[in-house]
Amino acid sequence: MADPGRQHHLEIKEGEQIVAAADVTIPPGDDPGPSTAQASLHVAPGHVPPGCRASLVDAVMDLPDVQQGDRLQAAVPLGDSEALDRLRERSENAITRAAGASALLDADIPAGPPEPLAEPPV
Repeated sequence: MADPGRQHHLEIKEGEQIVAAADVTIPPGDDPGPSTAQASLHVAPGHVPPGCRASLVDAVMDLPDVQQGDRLQAAVPLGDSEALDRLRERSENAITRAAGASALLDADIPAGPPEPLAEPPV
């Protein structure tokens, strides 16, 4: 059976309600080339408190499996400027394009520890 890689599921909650979630897949390390983390971000319909989307991106980017990688491919709901802005802040050479109801981001993961970021707006 082929190795499916490592998978992570992250959630941001407001009280007991999940307001944002991400599924992250790290492909098997058998490939000789650079490793690419794949993330799919989801946001609950309706009002989501400011900063939740940025917190989700931070949780994804802070995963050790992601930090050890070279590239990130992320699918974000089209129009989610908070998540896209944070992804651009936390990555390098980001390229985005629309695909249906999603924005797809391809970017390099910076080497070394992440730079301190401004707190998300409250």
